[in-house]
Amino acid sequence: MAVRACSVSFQGVSGIRHTVEVEADSLYEAAVRAVARFRRDIWGETIGPRTQLDVEVHEPTTRHSISLQQVEHWIASATSNPSEASKKVRLKMMLMRG
Repeated sequence: MAVRACSVSFQGVSGIRHTVEVEADSLYEAAVRAVARFRRDIWGETIGPRTQLDVEVHEPTTRHSISLQQVEHWIASATSNPSEASKKVRLKMMLMRG
C-alpha cells in the first residue's frame, strides 16, 4: 500500500475530540503513529487499550474505527512475511517510546 495522509482522532474522557495528522501505509501504522504523537502531546488525554481511534485516510477518503487494544493484538500476532514482521517490530518500539 502507498503512504497516505491520515487524520486520526479520539474523544477523551473530557468529551473533547483530539486529532492528529500522520502519514502511513496501513491502518495499524496510522494508529500507532497517532498514539505515539498523542502520548507526546502535553495537552493530550490518556489513551488506554479500549480507546476508540477514528482513522480517516485521505485520497480517496475512507474512515475506520479501531481500538488501541486491536492494534496491540495485531502487533503481537504472528506473521510469516518478513517485511510485515519488521514493520511490527518498528511500530511496537514506537508505541513503547511514545
